[in-house]
Amino acid sequence: MELVDIGIYVVYLLTTLAVVGAVVFPLFHIVQNPKGLVKSGVGVVSLALIFIIAYSLSGSEVTVKYTTMGVGEGSSRVIGAGLIMFYIILMLTVVGIIYSEINKALK
Repeated sequence: MELVDIGIYVVYLLTTLAVVGAVVFPLFHIVQNPKGLVKSGVGVVSLALIFIIAYSLSGSEVTVKYTTMGVGEGSSRVIGAGLIMFYIILMLTVVGIIYSEINKALK
């Protein structure tokens, strides 16, 4: 067995452990603290609503360059929705930072 093979198997093992840890430990935390599940649910629903808004605002234009790369009308709309969602979340973040700094300065 070569050294490269051993390294690949170690990476597989560590990746598996990381995925199991990323799935199992939050489940234990949810069982111990069910109120945290409500907060997580609100966050997921908020992101879903922002995506729905972004999807409804996105266009489905397909240029010649897009078709050569295999991007269709649906893919173009999803890509546009992702970009618009990013812009919305970026603006909300900047407004939140400005609000918190002003609020902190006034106290």
